[in-house]
Amino acid sequence: MFSSATVNWSTPQKFFDQYNQKYQFTLDVCALPENAKCPVYFTPDDDGLKQTWEGVVWMNPPYGKEIPKWIEKAFQEANCTKTTVVSLLPARVDTRWFHNHIYNKCGVEIEFIKGRLKFGDAKNSAPFPSMVVVFKPCPDLSIQYCRGGEITPAE
Repeated sequence: MFSSATVNWSTPQKFFDQYNQKYQFTLDVCALPENAKCPVYFTPDDDGLKQTWEGVVWMNPPYGKEIPKWIEKAFQEANCTKTTVVSLLPARVDTRWFHNHIYNKCGVEIEFIKGRLKFGDAKNSAPFPSMVVVFKPCPDLSIQYCRGGEITPAE
């Protein structure tokens, strides 16, 4: 589980429960039937990247090369559909996706997790640090239009 052979890291239930108590999630956008955290969820077959996200969203995306797409989608959904997206992510502060859609962005809150999480039923902690990033709508964002799921800068 702790190798690059997997990109799926099942959210620890107690960890999820703490955030669920605060946010009361209605949709899990990156789930498998056996690890879904909400009654309504998207599986890989549903392809959450192609869906409209509504309500209060939990996102623990695959941690591989697709992660930038999930981060961008969360940022877009927060601002185009006025959805709150709470995401569990690897704390990769040196990446483009962190700087393009998280760091110093309006409506985005970051909480770095102390220590290392134990994902799923793992006996050992993850080999990377984690963070919770909350994407909320930003009224001050210089975006007036969202067309076809894409953010379009103000004209």
